[in-house]
Amino acid sequence: MAGPFGATSTTDEVLEGIDLSGKRILVTGVSAGLGVETARTLAAHGALVVGAARDLEKARGATSQVREQAANGGGLELVELDLASLTSVRACADALNAAGKPFDVVIANAGVMATPKGQTADGFETQFGTNHLGHFVLINRIAALLKPGSRLVNLSSAGHRFADVDLEDPNFEHTPYSEFVAYGRSKTANILFAVEFDRRHRGEGVRATAVHPGGIQTELGRYMTDEVRDALIKNINESQPAGAAQFSWKTIPQGAATSVWAGVKAPADQVGGLYCEDCHVAEVVDSDDIRGGVRPYALDVEHAKALWAKSEAMVGERF
Repeated sequence: MAGPFGATSTTDEVLEGIDLSGKRILVTGVSAGLGVETARTLAAHGALVVGAARDLEKARGATSQVREQAANGGGLELVELDLASLTSVRACADALNAAGKPFDVVIANAGVMATPKGQTADGFETQFGTNHLGHFVLINRIAALLKPGSRLVNLSSAGHRFADVDLEDPNFEHTPYSEFVAYGRSKTANILFAVEFDRRHRGEGVRATAVHPGGIQTELGRYMTDEVRDALIKNINESQPAGAAQFSWKTIPQGAATSVWAGVKAPADQVGGLYCEDCHVAEVVDSDDIRGGVRPYALDVEHAKALWAKSEAMVGERF
């Protein structure tokens, strides 16, 4: 069974009774928040977690609980990965490929949110370059390590509803920059990448999905002022139908639950090529509110193919 679970389910509840001994799982962004909790619960259930982080010293400090709670042969290895530098991304992929050890699950958890206008080391808009293109190159370069039965889980967000991808101007060279529009574009890209990766690899028994963890107070929101955060929550609440529940924050274990549910608990055919939230597959919703559901453009197969081609052109690599 894949449930019943919901918005308040935690990682340990989702994985209760599951033995992940012998499973090898890559999790990006293990220096804080959801990444640390995801790694902790997987290792506690027996998985060998390969945790990727830009700052290894910070990651070592943040993941002490992962090592302490590892059980049944579970453990943690750390690898260096700066998603805002394709040189770093390719070096990380090369090292993983050289090791030659396959993965059962890859959870693309790392990301940035609502950053000031900026560029990655390769000249891409910061959020699209980090959240999408960095993972696009990493995962495609290590795709041969994903064995039949394995899964890719891309962390997206309800923020994908802020904006569709703009394939004509991905770096805001001709468009006025907005922190949340840029975030929305990158999170839509995370979903579309999962859609196309799933289409390309499901014949090999490899599936991909995207998830929304929910609203969690972590380092991801470091660029948001209290005023911006309060205005966002007010907008969310005002956009809901009469009688709908007010927005509430999730705990970090609740936020990471959908990632592990989609990665190891839910049947692969139930989540492959789709978008999940609150430990279930989300409904397609074409409306202006930003709570619940997935926008149709984020699951459009032809749109996903076009983003893949654009991404290859941007990074100068064919997959």
